[in-house]
Amino acid sequence: MILYIHGKGGSAGEAEHYRTLFPGENVLGLDYSAQTPWEAKAEFPALFDSVCGENADVTLIANSIGAYYAMCSLPEKQIARAFFISPIVDMEKLIRDMMTLANVTVEELHARGEIETAFGETLSWSYLRYVREHPIRWTVPTHILYGAKDHLCSLETVSRFVGQTHASLTVMAEGEHWFHTAEQMRFLDAWIRDHSQRENI
Repeated sequence: MILYIHGKGGSAGEAEHYRTLFPGENVLGLDYSAQTPWEAKAEFPALFDSVCGENADVTLIANSIGAYYAMCSLPEKQIARAFFISPIVDMEKLIRDMMTLANVTVEELHARGEIETAFGETLSWSYLRYVREHPIRWTVPTHILYGAKDHLCSLETVSRFVGQTHASLTVMAEGEHWFHTAEQMRFLDAWIRDHSQRENI
């Protein structure tokens, strides 16, 4: 079973791309509506069970915030391995970076609750507090693909997560947070095939 979890603005239909990479496997996308980690924690486990059942050999492919939601909500599930593409691995740092960009202090966010930014994101005190109170605990064997031109997450942040979780890390020099060009997708496909062949999936 191959389970795909899309990122922000994506869809479960993106799972179709991965069918050719896993011939003979059942490849499905998780069709979810969660917009916050607590919503994902409430929604994902039941969705996972309905799709995967008692399958003990689940390979998870997750993109961007989809990877973060998976780590928040599925750490106890039977997942044999994971492929994370541009994962958000430190949500608190991402929020703090956005606060700095918007010139918003913690005290101001606490007082106002929510603040709209000029770059289209809503800063939320409830979100920041939840992230702080629910740190990620992820032990699934994981491979990470990171684009050196990722504007949301630094290589230092990803490397720190890799050190904590013993994940493998592959960096594409011309990769961005959103892997979408023909060159980037060829690199992504080769990355998955290479690790899959090594592990004899």
